[in-house]
Amino acid sequence: MDIESHNGSSNQSPYDVRNADGENISEYAGIESELPYSPRALQGLVYGPPPPRRRALVVALSLFAMTVFTTLAVGAQMAFDYAQDAAPYTRGFSPFADLLHAPRMLLEGIPFSFTLLGILLAHELGHFFACRYYGIAASYPYFIPAPTLIGTMGAFIRIRSPIVNRKALFDVALAGPVVGFIFALPALAIAVHYSKVIPGIQSEAVISFGNPLLVDLFTRWLRPGVAPGDLLLDPVGRAAWVGLFCTAMNLLPMGQLDGGHLLYTLSSKLHKPLSLFTSITLLVLSRFFWVGWAVWAILPLLLGFRHPTLLDRWEPLDRKRRLWALVALAIFLLCFMPQPFTIHE
Repeated sequence: MDIESHNGSSNQSPYDVRNADGENISEYAGIESELPYSPRALQGLVYGPPPPRRRALVVALSLFAMTVFTTLAVGAQMAFDYAQDAAPYTRGFSPFADLLHAPRMLLEGIPFSFTLLGILLAHELGHFFACRYYGIAASYPYFIPAPTLIGTMGAFIRIRSPIVNRKALFDVALAGPVVGFIFALPALAIAVHYSKVIPGIQSEAVISFGNPLLVDLFTRWLRPGVAPGDLLLDPVGRAAWVGLFCTAMNLLPMGQLDGGHLLYTLSSKLHKPLSLFTSITLLVLSRFFWVGWAVWAILPLLLGFRHPTLLDRWEPLDRKRRLWALVALAIFLLCFMPQPFTIHE
């Protein structure tokens, strides 16, 4: 979830407040503490016409269609490897080349594609309808097709209007991960129950997938006596695994990720230092576990950790939402993997 910044430049005086006609109204800055909304939050705020709905819808549907294709291609190769009792990509990663020889294979990717896109769509619609509830202007969900190991780089929505207070920001940020997690749970449970058990399957893999804590717990519950490393997840289970991975990534407490928004609502003062700490931690993880963490660590460092100001930043979160923050932390711990991918030479 990405929030567009509506504030003025940082080198402008914090009390240089102007109205829509450009007139200086800085005299109101002295009574800022008595106002329900901060004049500085409104500084430089420009309301433009909403983006063309038809054009935005066409772009969103086009990206979704392309993501359906890329995830179908990846899912088809996963289905083929699973039918051969092999770990994903044992023959190497060539889903698109295989389709040139056998286009019908694309149908085999339906279980993976539809499960994964269902989880990602549920996540983004959680954000979208939470925005609708609070009267916040938001774009349609945009999916990102990519020839990666999972066929996509996720999805996002753009929030195009200011958010009033911490309660609204918290609910919008939390809705996506919670709804996506709920959709991933039954898919993962069914897959763990019915997937194949092949001892030593990971030792033969070219690319092995790590297991989050939730997969370990489900394996102990539904397949007692089976080591999680010997479980060969079917394409539906692998899609649920990707859903958990995306949920964990979004809940990282940094920047403008969902976890960063939640952190900001809990403590705007700690948002920047804890975001920096998270980036440094990811850099350390990239050295000892998965090199991909370096990208997630460096990108926020380059973009900065500045968070758009809320119109009313003084109202604190209530006790119920602070408890929900603990739920978000629990979801993150259940989904996070220090080493999600391992490439064997």
